Amino acid sequence: MSFPVAPVLWSLPWILPPTVALVRSLRSRFLADYSPDVADPPLVSVIIPARNEANNIARCVRSILRSTYPRLEVILVDDHSTDGTSEIARDAAGDDSRIRIIRNPDLPSGWFGKQWACENGAKIAHGEMLVFTDADTEHAPDLLGRVVNAMRARNADLLTLAGNQEMHTFWERVIQPQMFALISMRYGGTEHVSNSRRPTDVIANGQFIAVNRVAYESVGGHALVRDRVAEDLSLAQEFVRSGRRMSLLIATKQFSTRMYDSLGAVVRGWRKNIYAGGKYAALGGRLGRALYPLLLLGAPIIGLAPPVALVLAAFGALSAAWLVWSAIVVAITLVFWIAIYAFMRAPVIYAILYPLGLVMLFYIAAGAVARGKNVEWKDRKYEAA
Repeated sequence: MSFPVAPVLWSLPWILPPTVALVRSLRSRFLADYSPDVADPPLVSVIIPARNEANNIARCVRSILRSTYPRLEVILVDDHSTDGTSEIARDAAGDDSRIRIIRNPDLPSGWFGKQWACENGAKIAHGEMLVFTDADTEHAPDLLGRVVNAMRARNADLLTLAGNQEMHTFWERVIQPQMFALISMRYGGTEHVSNSRRPTDVIANGQFIAVNRVAYESVGGHALVRDRVAEDLSLAQEFVRSGRRMSLLIATKQFSTRMYDSLGAVVRGWRKNIYAGGKYAALGGRLGRALYPLLLLGAPIIGLAPPVALVLAAFGALSAAWLVWSAIVVAITLVFWIAIYAFMRAPVIYAILYPLGLVMLFYIAAGAVARGKNVEWKDRKYEAA
C-alpha cells in the first residue's frame, strides 16, 4: 500500500511558516556577546514609569541600583499611584542618591499615561543615553554596560531587548508563548528586525528601550507616539522612518519580566495591545490594516483545524487521508512548541496544550476586535489612534 502523498502536500501551509520562523530565529544575536566593561562611559538615565506597581517596584528598583555601571541615574515617575508605589520604591532604594522619584503631572488630553510619564521623565533626565523600562522588570548588574557597548558596536540610535518572560501560573504558561510565537512568526529573528529599513518590519519591546538622547529628541520623543497603544512598536517605526538605526537583541540572561500574574491580567493586557496596537504591524498598508481583524481571528482557527481533525479522524468521523494530514501537522507543530517552551524556560509539557492556547488566543483577539479603538488600562480609558 503506497504512502498517501496528497496529505503531506496539504500539510505544507501549516508546517512551512513555523519552520521558516525557527530557521530565521537561528540568526538572532545576544546581548551577552558584548562586554559589560565600558571605556569612557556616558551618563545613563533609567526612567521607570509606574502606576500602581506596589507588587513589582521594589524588585525593579533594587535590581537597577545593583548595576555595576559607573555613571547612572534612575528616575521613577509615579503616575498617580494609589497603592504606595513611591513609598515602597523609597524603602527599596534606601539612601542611594542615584534615584529620584517624581509625581507625574496630570494627564493631558490625547496622551496615554505611560507615554506621558516617559516624556516627563526624559525632560528632567541628564543622561546622554535614556533607558525606558517597565516596573515589572528585573535587571542584571552587567546589563547596562553591555547595552552601551552593543549600541556603540551596532551604531544604533535605539536598542531594545527581548528578555526572559517569567511565567509561573497555568494560564501564563498556556497563553504567553502563543503571543510571543505570533510576534516571532511576524518578525523573525533579531537580525531581520535590526537590519530592516522598512518601518513596518521593525518592533521594539517597551519593557526595555535604550535611546541616544539626541536621536530621541530629534524624532520628537514620546510625544510623537502619545496616542498609540503599542507605543514601543510605533517608536521603533518612527526611528526607522526618520533614517535612524534600531537594533534588537536577545537578553534572557540579563533581563527578565513578569508581565501578568493571573488569567484576568493576561486577557486584559493582551486585549489592550493585540488589535489596537498590532494593526500598525500589518503588512500591505491601508488594505493590510483593514484586513488585519480577519487575520487576527483567522490565525487561531487555522491553527486549531489539525488537532480538531485528528480527534475526529481518530474516532472515524473523517477519512484516513485526514488522519494522515492532521497527524503530520500536529506532530511537527508539537516540535515547534517544544522548542518555544524550551527557549522561554517553561515546562515543555505545556507544549501539548497548544490547542488550548489557540482557543484563548481567539478569545482574546475577538474581545480586542470588538473593542476596536477603545482601550482600558490601569483604570483609564483611551481612544487609540
